[in-house]
Amino acid sequence: MKIVFMGTPAFAVPSLRMLLDEGYNVVAVVTQPDRPQGRKKVLMPTPVKEVALEQGIPVLQPQRMRSPEAVAELAAYKPDLIVTAAYGQILPKGVLELPANGCVNVHGSLLPQYRGGAPIQRCIINGETETGITLMYMAEGLDTGDMIAQVKIQIDEEDTSGTLFEKLSIAGAALLKEQMPRLANGRLKAEVQDEQKASYAPNLKREDEKIDWNASTRDIYNQIRGLVPFSGAFTLWNDEVFKAWASRKTDKASKEADPGTVLQLTDQGIEVKTGDASLWLTRIQPSGKKQMEAAEFVRGNTMTPGTVLG
Repeated sequence: MKIVFMGTPAFAVPSLRMLLDEGYNVVAVVTQPDRPQGRKKVLMPTPVKEVALEQGIPVLQPQRMRSPEAVAELAAYKPDLIVTAAYGQILPKGVLELPANGCVNVHGSLLPQYRGGAPIQRCIINGETETGITLMYMAEGLDTGDMIAQVKIQIDEEDTSGTLFEKLSIAGAALLKEQMPRLANGRLKAEVQDEQKASYAPNLKREDEKIDWNASTRDIYNQIRGLVPFSGAFTLWNDEVFKAWASRKTDKASKEADPGTVLQLTDQGIEVKTGDASLWLTRIQPSGKKQMEAAEFVRGNTMTPGTVLG
């Protein structure tokens, strides 16, 4: 059986490695084009591409998977099964119809909830305590295909998007491994999604990263951890971006003040008034500087109690 694997970030790597370790015939890998990274904008391969090159597997990197040229290039490999995990592009009908055994996706949520490109981040931002992996057949809609199997994963109070990505990537590879012997024998009977229960997790935008200090302590805490380790949440200090990378909740503010007011700066960090209590910022990043522990920032900067963050 010929398998084409489609994926891009580190989330997809355990699934690809599992297929290779189990001896499945991965004839090609499709991943997003290399992107410039860092301040020097160095062109870097995707994590999935790195594994493919390491294993000597042909790599395809079309700008648009919908283009006739990209579909034709993929079709030349005559895949019996396509496996995707966080590839990053919607597959056209021409690709979905290529493999006799179908196109299977490892999706990072319990569908039909959290369809879309940011299910892991949105789960944490929304304060969910449980998520999971859905193995599904791909359809033309956004994560609307029939479900083959699911596994549930607990979201711990201290989880960030980074730790949850890691948990789910491992769970996804394990679920795919469990189902691969059945998938290799042809299309399976799968469960149709209940549209009445569907919800969406669109990709994050800049406005999702800005802290609203009128929100509750819990909501801001969840927002910050949901944006780690990717963009971080931000507020404004002296009209410049001031990022928050870690925080600690409190049940009661040390004093009364308007939301966004800095209440105190100590070795514990920076206490800021929220809509219902306060939040300690414990790891921060001033504009133009590297991340640092808030206690280090407190010892060497000019922020004072009464400062209002916006």
